[in-house]
Amino acid sequence: MLKGFVYFGGVMGALKYVVIGVVVVVVLATALVLLPTLHRVPVQYVGSPGYEAFVPDGQTINYNGHTDPEGDLILSNGTTIQDVVWNGQYANTIIKNDNQIDQLNSQFVGQTDSVNNQQYVPLQDFYAIKGQVPVENVTINGQTYYLIEANKINPANIAGFYTYQGWVPNFVAAINTPGTYAAVLPGNSPVFQWTNTTGTVAYQTELYQHYMLGSAGRYVLVQPNGTIIPYGAGTPSGSALFNFSSPQQTYNPSS
Repeated sequence: MLKGFVYFGGVMGALKYVVIGVVVVVVLATALVLLPTLHRVPVQYVGSPGYEAFVPDGQTINYNGHTDPEGDLILSNGTTIQDVVWNGQYANTIIKNDNQIDQLNSQFVGQTDSVNNQQYVPLQDFYAIKGQVPVENVTINGQTYYLIEANKINPANIAGFYTYQGWVPNFVAAINTPGTYAAVLPGNSPVFQWTNTTGTVAYQTELYQHYMLGSAGRYVLVQPNGTIIPYGAGTPSGSALFNFSSPQQTYNPSS
């Protein structure tokens, strides 16, 4: 009877371990299925088939072990989304460009433009995106951010620009307006002599291009109503925005 009891207990013990093993496998399998789902936040696409723009604010944040620029996202309809982080391709380029613009502003803003005798104004770099922007909600250090998944954007659809900081929303509105085109100011353009912000920024973009690798100034957006927005183009330079980053025609004011 004792031997029978021991044998029976061994069977029960074996069955117990088999059952526990099955339970553990089921729990682990369930966890592996559920864990990614619980932490995955779906990517949303914001904006329109037109143009949006990311505007860095000079701040950076550490995300998944690398440094990303913070800023705002201006949509094609004029809506501005704050607390945005650019993550992925060109993050380092944006940080470098933004630092260069800040340094040049520190050097020149407040000095006098030798052509129109007006004071230089702060310029701002920004990054136009053709088409909708993939955005994901993430929490970093307890704060919610809108994370641009830049690696999901075709590089051809991203280009860097700079203009007077107060005109960035106007620039985005202009490139989304049918009939707006880009042009180059000739070196002797009378626009440089205009005693207003337009004349100052026109010359200032040419000045800054000498300090920023891959940059070109003396460009203007010409809107259907005749208003112009001087700007410069830099890096990156996506081919889908070639008409704005490398305009071919020359602008001559009518008066």
